[in-house]
Amino acid sequence: MKHSNFGVPLFNQVFYNELTFLAEKNNYIDPKLYEKYNAKRGLRNSDGTGVLVGLTEIGEVHAYIMDEGEKIPLEGQLFYRGIEINDLVQGFQSEKRHGFDEVCYLLLFGQLPAPEKLKQFQELLAENRTLPDGFTEDMILKAPSRDIMNKLARSVLACHSYDHNPDDTSVANVLRQCIQLMARFPTMAAYGYQAKAHFYGNKSLYIHKPRKDLTPSENFLQMIRPDNCYSDLEAEVLDLCMILHAEHGGGNNSAFTTHVVSSADTDTYSVIAAAIGSLKGAKHGGANIRAMGMMEDLKAHIQDWSNEKEIEEYLIKLLRKEAFDRMGLVYGVGHAVYTLSDPRALLLKEKARELSQEKEMEEEFQLYNLVEKIAPEVICAEKNIPKNFSANVDFYSGFVYKMLNIPVELYTPIFAMARIAGWSAHRIEEIVSGGRIIRPAYKNVMPKSGYILLNQR
Repeated sequence: MKHSNFGVPLFNQVFYNELTFLAEKNNYIDPKLYEKYNAKRGLRNSDGTGVLVGLTEIGEVHAYIMDEGEKIPLEGQLFYRGIEINDLVQGFQSEKRHGFDEVCYLLLFGQLPAPEKLKQFQELLAENRTLPDGFTEDMILKAPSRDIMNKLARSVLACHSYDHNPDDTSVANVLRQCIQLMARFPTMAAYGYQAKAHFYGNKSLYIHKPRKDLTPSENFLQMIRPDNCYSDLEAEVLDLCMILHAEHGGGNNSAFTTHVVSSADTDTYSVIAAAIGSLKGAKHGGANIRAMGMMEDLKAHIQDWSNEKEIEEYLIKLLRKEAFDRMGLVYGVGHAVYTLSDPRALLLKEKARELSQEKEMEEEFQLYNLVEKIAPEVICAEKNIPKNFSANVDFYSGFVYKMLNIPVELYTPIFAMARIAGWSAHRIEEIVSGGRIIRPAYKNVMPKSGYILLNQR
């Protein structure tokens, strides 16, 4: 039997085309109606700011101030539990140690741990890195997926079947579940990738056990590499990436998803699987893959990587939907909240510079640097809007992962490995302080008509 590109038998394709037409036609809402009823599309105010729907003490993004209704742009700042991200990173770097575990503790418990408490917490995470008996074979290797984020979500849902007390939503039980998931995410992602590479890429299957004596970034690198090898700088850079991706306030899509689903009083595994589904999207965690693809397309279409005019001409074509994916976007430049700068991008850029020297990729780093410089001017000129645009964390993260020789399909799962810390904190915060199911209103704008029986039409 022949099938269409969507897997539909060809003799049904005409009917599916009719259904698709109806689905699109009868689900279109005139944008003017949103203005008429003052509906907040995307939970955004008319000035682009987010609608205030909740309170949090976990993360904060600070990028502008409002002065008499006017948005005044500022250099971006990111706070974890009231501590600025630059202060955290500088502290870890000055002591030459990995800090992701400490950031997890901070996000979960609202304070930095004393050395002895940090050691106990790290030991607790290390003990939970190994997956339950039979899980790797039955839940990962027997059901591989071409998409690692899909595999990660399915693995999280499968944990429900291996949990002796899965549906208890007390803080103590949820905390246990979240700590286990934080520890298991790198193992699930690494094994999901190895299964995909083996069953769909015809590569040798490597299943390296997680080690208790390594930091999360070291452990992940040794699990995805056939020879288990990595450099100190590679592990340090990946640790920084995980710190910068751990949390971004309650308003980002996956954190809000965590609050919404948690407010329904469901189990932890359902909540975190939903958050993974959100993060997978190209408008959220999948953006670094788009940025990487855009840069690869740029390199293929310009002759001189140092020629600013050539770069500018490509970016103009990009914005006019004449290049790359024809979406008219410069991926990795601009942000829903940040204006003058994204502090995560600034921190990652410096490590990218250092890593590019070790990997002998300085020329490509300079190309990224030029695009970062030129793109904001081109965007403002092409769109004729006096808005502040700057590189965001997605612009450099894909390039960093490329230099780390990490496969593209693992870029977004690494984001999830980090963001599980923020999701866990937001889930606990919703359980402790939420109290009501989140239920915003939708205005029905469908014209009313009398009931008509099918045989009367």
